[in-house]
Amino acid sequence: MTQHKKIAIVTGGAGFVGSHLAEGLLSRGYEVRVVDNLAAGKREYVPSAAVFFETDIRDRDALAPIFSGANVVFHLAALPRVQYTIEHPLESHETNVTGTLNVLQAARDAGAKRVVLASSASVYGDSQEIPLSEELPPTPLSPYALHKYMSEQYLALFSRLYGLATVSLRFFNVYGPRLDPEGPYALVIGRFLKLRVHGEPLTITGDGKQTRDFIHVLDVVLALIIAAESNNVGTGEIINIGTGRQTSVDELADVFGGKRVYTPARIEPRASCADVRKAKKLLNWEPTTRLEDGIAELKRGWRIV
Repeated sequence: MTQHKKIAIVTGGAGFVGSHLAEGLLSRGYEVRVVDNLAAGKREYVPSAAVFFETDIRDRDALAPIFSGANVVFHLAALPRVQYTIEHPLESHETNVTGTLNVLQAARDAGAKRVVLASSASVYGDSQEIPLSEELPPTPLSPYALHKYMSEQYLALFSRLYGLATVSLRFFNVYGPRLDPEGPYALVIGRFLKLRVHGEPLTITGDGKQTRDFIHVLDVVLALIIAAESNNVGTGEIINIGTGRQTSVDELADVFGGKRVYTPARIEPRASCADVRKAKKLLNWEPTTRLEDGIAELKRGWRIV
């Protein structure tokens, strides 16, 4: 008897994280359907073995036939730029919140077994408690952060009301091949890459002691796939995906090498670090890529000596 492949939908699958996820799913034998309007994603990032639909998640009617027969839906599509959502709150709400609701409804109508959301550590705002635990009250400081929190709540509600298995993963600073140097993930890494390519000194705002939690994209992909397949989750859980390691901007500059200059400080969270105990407990997941190795890989890719 022929065994049918599991069908996975990846919204935002032409983007940085989504395209790596599509590759990871294909390597595990899934049939992959990518939904992306190419507002930020790139067509060439979509694996050739995936089926690509240039579709906007705001177009509810277009989603139904694409989702037909789907087993699992990974929802990564969003307008992720914080400043853009501040300047365009209505348009970004339609994509980030109404779009999420459209995806959930399409998944439910299609009889999908599970929806996994790419959420964000920005939900925590500028919390003074480090490491950041999922038990902390959300304090979103931008429409983008609020949209992610609302999306998490929508997933949990769909689990309670309709029995659709859901789980939300809060990503910290994701980096790796194909990261957009202008994009929302690991902004400082993108900036350092561009500066090194042009032979310019690394520009650091403030004293360089501010910290972030940098997580490699392949570790994120593994967490997404485990979240889709694990029997331990599915009732709207919210789980941090980071390394649990604080890295200061100065330490990151040490890894990159080269000269550096300092500019006046700006308003930004002083520290960020994930409490990853929940991910280890529920998903039996932990990151495997050292920051030093991940940056070395990026420097090779960008031909930085």
